[in-house]
Amino acid sequence: MQKAFTKQKKLIVVALAAAVFSAPALADTANISFYGIADLSYDFINNGTSAAGVAGANKTNVSSNVSRFGLKGAEGLDGGLSVIWQIEQQVNIDNTNEAGGTGTFATRNSFVGLKSDSAGTVLLGRHDTPYKLATRKLDPFGDSIADSRALTGGVTSPTTVDSAGTAFDGRPTNTIHYATPKLGGFTGRIAYANLTETNTTAAQAKNSLMSMAAIYDAAPFFGSLGYEEHKLDVTRVGGKESAWKLGLGYTMMDAFTLGFAYEKTSDNLCTAVLAGGCAAVGNDRFGHNAYYLSGNYKMGMNAVKLAYGRAGQLASTANTGANQFSLGYDHGLSKRTKLYAIYSRISNKTASDYGFSQSTSAASTVNGIGSSPSVVSLGIKHSF
Repeated sequence: MQKAFTKQKKLIVVALAAAVFSAPALADTANISFYGIADLSYDFINNGTSAAGVAGANKTNVSSNVSRFGLKGAEGLDGGLSVIWQIEQQVNIDNTNEAGGTGTFATRNSFVGLKSDSAGTVLLGRHDTPYKLATRKLDPFGDSIADSRALTGGVTSPTTVDSAGTAFDGRPTNTIHYATPKLGGFTGRIAYANLTETNTTAAQAKNSLMSMAAIYDAAPFFGSLGYEEHKLDVTRVGGKESAWKLGLGYTMMDAFTLGFAYEKTSDNLCTAVLAGGCAAVGNDRFGHNAYYLSGNYKMGMNAVKLAYGRAGQLASTANTGANQFSLGYDHGLSKRTKLYAIYSRISNKTASDYGFSQSTSAASTVNGIGSSPSVVSLGIKHSF
């Protein structure tokens, strides 16, 4: 009995010593914040009928709508500087395959940088482009299956009928990103990214991205102007593609918000590629315009949302283009938790195949050229 009591005392002493000596280590990590979003929905999807007469599936899926978690922190330095960092990972809770990632950690905004209240912020790593950030807050359906990026941002397509060579509204790696201090509601951003970091010889294709935005955000007004340019090696797909967009927003009585975004893309990408390089360059192979209108009316913790988007016809292909209509309702259960219901439909023209985006079931909503998918999505979203 005495031996057992002595052993217990030794264990208590060891535990107390461990707590004391680990206290500095805990203090060193006190600047770490853990955060995330768990967002799952039950989606009723109709894939529509293609121009070739192929009937689409009527199905139900559980979707993880950009659920994610992250770690971030900051530490004050001398001279008014702070070091800031973040590591963020998308988690497709209903699917082990990570959309938009390679299966490695830090598939979302992940960086380290320096921040100064007087000089601005410089980040190195992976980050949303300034072009993307210019209009994200104007989309009340952002990160859901009704996200406006189904038709905007130079979306990629299974058949490349409605695609840019490299999608805009991206989150590239190998990025250096600078943001000015916020002055009277105004912020400027510029970023550069190498899109071909694996190159080892001068003969390999060399691709890069330059993105910039000017954003004014001071309630009740919002305004933005974004521009992005991709330089694509002629030995692969062509020379250059670019896009610019304008965003406008206005909030009335802190309840009703109107949003508008307009986008125009242009390019001189290859129309024919041979083994030796580009055989023919076309003007505006994927060039087109698009716009997006949205409204969001808040009633306490509840909200009614409405949006309409339209992608215009490609300069090089007749009967392309599409429109998207979305209607939604949010029911807040707390400041961090809500239930929601969404209806959205994409109406493609006879030579287009736009599909939904931003959820784990979105990739399977395309049923060939001319099909018009629709979805009813019922979900729960919790932020932590």
